[in-house]
Amino acid sequence: MKAFALIVLFALLSGASAEGADQLLSVGPRLQKSVGLYWENGIAVEYSNSKLWDGRLSFGVTILSSRLGSAFHSNAVKQEEYLLSAAAVFRQEHLIRPLVKMHLGWFHADYEVELFDDLPNSSFLWSLTGGLQIRPHIPAVLELGLGYNLITGNGVSGPGTLYPLFYQITLSWVILGGGRP
Repeated sequence: MKAFALIVLFALLSGASAEGADQLLSVGPRLQKSVGLYWENGIAVEYSNSKLWDGRLSFGVTILSSRLGSAFHSNAVKQEEYLLSAAAVFRQEHLIRPLVKMHLGWFHADYEVELFDDLPNSSFLWSLTGGLQIRPHIPAVLELGLGYNLITGNGVSGPGTLYPLFYQITLSWVILGGGRP
C-alpha cells in the first residue's frame, strides 16, 4: 500500500512540474495464471511520463493473490505476490504495442497446516514478461503477457507453488492523463 501511495504522489508531483508533459496513471484488475497451477487476481497500477524515454518507459506496482480465485472454496494454497515493475513499450503510435517488463518482488504462500511449517513458504521474485499493450481511443489500457519466473521453488529449496511460467491479462482505466504515453 505504501508503494501505491508513492506512485500516486510521484505522478501528482511530476504532473505539477511537467509543464505540459504527457503522463499516464492507470489502475485496474489483473488476472494471472501459473501454467499448471492457480489463478491469481489483484490490482495493478502503472505510471508513465513522456519525459521518461519518450514515454516508452513505465513503472508499476501489482498485488496478486489466489485467495479470491483458485483458493476460494477449494483446497488450493493461499498465496500472494507483491511486485514492482519496469516496462518498455514500443511502437507508441500504434493501437497494439509490444512490451517487455521486469518484475521484482516478494512471494508468500500460506499452507495453513502446521504439518507444513518446515517447508519454505516465501521467496524473492524476479520475473520477465513479454506481451502486448492495447491502447484504444478510450481511457483504458489492455495488457496481455506471457512471463517467466527466474526464481522458482520445488518445495524443498523454495516454495513448491512458485512455478516458472505464467500468463496474465490486465485491464486498466486511465485515472490521470491519457496523453501520448
